[in-house]
Amino acid sequence: MANSPQAIKRARQALKRRARNQGQRSMVRTSIKKVVTAIESGDRETAVQAYKTAVPVIDRMADKDLIHRNKAARHKSRLNARIKAMA
Repeated sequence: MANSPQAIKRARQALKRRARNQGQRSMVRTSIKKVVTAIESGDRETAVQAYKTAVPVIDRMADKDLIHRNKAARHKSRLNARIKAMA
């Protein structure tokens, strides 16, 4: 347990950051899952629309260093490849 005032404040800040990061990470995962479910259902137009909404979310989280930029690029690339393979 934190003893010094500085450590107490740091622990409080860490809890706030963790809660915010969890929500944002969940948002990224949800947007990716929406694209994947649209691809698996075979609906190309819905998949393209979901992809277009997912890309800015993924990029924003990469800019905030919530996920690594290479991971963001990998997700976008793989999702786009799966959408193109539908045609």
